[in-house]
Amino acid sequence: MRDDRLYNDAGLAQFYDLDNDWSDDLSFCRRLAEGCRSVLDLGCGTGRFAAEIATTVECVVGADPARPMLDIARQRPGGERVRWVEADARAMRLGSTFDLVVLTGHAFQVFLTRADRLAVLKTIAAHLAPEGRFVFDSRNPLLAEWREWTPALSQRDIEHPHLGTVASWNDVRCDEQSGIVTYQTFYRAAGGQTWQAASDLAFASQAEIAELAKEAELVVERWLGDWHGASCDDTSPEIIPIGRLG
Repeated sequence: MRDDRLYNDAGLAQFYDLDNDWSDDLSFCRRLAEGCRSVLDLGCGTGRFAAEIATTVECVVGADPARPMLDIARQRPGGERVRWVEADARAMRLGSTFDLVVLTGHAFQVFLTRADRLAVLKTIAAHLAPEGRFVFDSRNPLLAEWREWTPALSQRDIEHPHLGTVASWNDVRCDEQSGIVTYQTFYRAAGGQTWQAASDLAFASQAEIAELAKEAELVVERWLGDWHGASCDDTSPEIIPIGRLG
């Protein structure tokens, strides 16, 4: 897992919320959090979910390894109610457990090896209360969504509050041997200033995720194929396990 400038560079982090709409997963996880006293948001990014639920959940912790993302999170309305932790999800141990642990925004895919993926699932298990639940998401590798992350297909405009209209696009390559997808993200302001970063993602299969969950002593109770509640199958855009401790 490389030190990804997309999240670790403040110049790039400023575009994160403007360029991503995680509304479906946040709505789903918000419902899961209802009635919970404690929630751990692993890979919390800019803290949108954690800060929002902190108005009704007694104890909310948002953890992320990228300081620029956490800097944004702390400035959010409600951010003062959250405990923000700068930590790597593979090794983090807080010494406390939670009613709900979430890892959304496809953050699971930044863990590039089987060992890394097992480590983060063990972190989830270590932080689950006896009756707690977990949920995370990963893109379905069978759909090869990355094939659409080309400059021609990914051109978009982003409205920045200070820079005005910013052009954005991606480019991508896939290492056929490792299965690692490297995608580049570009932002260009009207004056020509450009920000760019290269990011690596792994696309684990449902079968591998199931094996790893069992090894981490987690039980998957439901497999969803999207954030609207559809069952997971070969045509689903997402692989979303929901479960508990084994």
